[in-house]
Amino acid sequence: MAELLTLGLFLAGLLVCIFGGFSVLYALVFGLICFFCYAVSRGHPVRDVLLMIWNGVRTVKNILIVFALIGMMTALWRAGGTIPWLIVYAMDLIDPRFFILFTFLLCSLMSFLIGTSFGTVGTMGVICMTIARALSLNPLWIGGAVLSGIYFGDRCSPMSSSALLVSELTKTDIYGNIGRMFKTAAVPFALTCLLYLLPQSAGGAMDAAQASLQLFRQNFRLPLVVILPAVLILALALFRMNVKIAMLASIAVGAAVCLFAQGMTVPALLRCLIFGYSTGNAKLSALMGGGGLISMARAGAIVMISSSYFGIFNKTNLMDGVNRVVEKLSAHVPPFGTTLITSVFTSMISCNQTLAVMLTYQLNKAEIPDRERLAITLENTVIVAAPLIPWNIAAAMPLTIIEVPAACLLFAFYLYLIPLWNFTAELIRSKRAARAPSA
Repeated sequence: MAELLTLGLFLAGLLVCIFGGFSVLYALVFGLICFFCYAVSRGHPVRDVLLMIWNGVRTVKNILIVFALIGMMTALWRAGGTIPWLIVYAMDLIDPRFFILFTFLLCSLMSFLIGTSFGTVGTMGVICMTIARALSLNPLWIGGAVLSGIYFGDRCSPMSSSALLVSELTKTDIYGNIGRMFKTAAVPFALTCLLYLLPQSAGGAMDAAQASLQLFRQNFRLPLVVILPAVLILALALFRMNVKIAMLASIAVGAAVCLFAQGMTVPALLRCLIFGYSTGNAKLSALMGGGGLISMARAGAIVMISSSYFGIFNKTNLMDGVNRVVEKLSAHVPPFGTTLITSVFTSMISCNQTLAVMLTYQLNKAEIPDRERLAITLENTVIVAAPLIPWNIAAAMPLTIIEVPAACLLFAFYLYLIPLWNFTAELIRSKRAARAPSA
């Protein structure tokens, strides 16, 4: 009863914040207080509960470091001209009739390069949406394409904090996981591309897009050298270099590009690393401003607080009731299906992708003892389920940044084709295995 009351209080606080328009951080802090009090009431000393919280936070220490590196790296890629170069030369190849598909592919490429959905939506996503509005394209289709694209790399980039989290939880090799992710997402990716080809737009409205590109050309020097930070991080990823080292190398090269290619001063560079890229040009700032350590503070706080729950859940029986439901469900549904259903539930109550991954892992690790299979199952369920929940920060933040309604989630085909395709594949394999003995 105490378990249900505690979870109920947390859910009530969560709903108040969601429907009251308050920051989800308030709900997470309230949840931490509820779970702390529950653990103490069950006889755990305060010192032990604090240790549980610390152990939970410690599981994401690398994620928090990566967040900080992402903030600095994306700021330098903006300031150094790396992102403007990619946009300028990519947009020269775009046919307006296929802009929705191009949006998906460009966001996929950008997210794979930098490994962060938030960083991608704040750069390529914003620019694609701005151009789409100038072309009078349906914002729901463009919003869906942006969401699909930004979570392509968030799922399978070597730089991705979520991919790193899954590999750390399951104790598997991140590059081995990435190979399996590409294999299991090949068909959904192709189907998504086909679907984004359907609503072709009339061409001839590219003048507005050219104005944005001209703005980049006027404010940045764009020699080939400015793409070195992006090329370097891809090269190091191919050689399976440690993610943090690869990012540090990109930051170092990005800083050099800012200083020598763009003529930035050292004080300006330091401000950029901490507070993000900004400029006196309002139009340019609207398109390119952002990044920096400060930009990742809110996301880092959400991840840190929510991960503390994991430490308490792991040492108390707070989730026993949910565990029993999962056990009963697994008797009737294949492991992938059980994990998928669990991931939707955890994504709804956790409000962020990180805690949803941790809870889904905790609730399903006994059902899928094979670590590599568990890792790819998590990647094909909870990683793409969290962005489909409107109040989950994985969906809410991108929707806010590109200013589109939650209805665009219906057009984020890639996010639900992955679990649907892999669930169907598992059902087929299960039926074949069931028929095999009688054959």
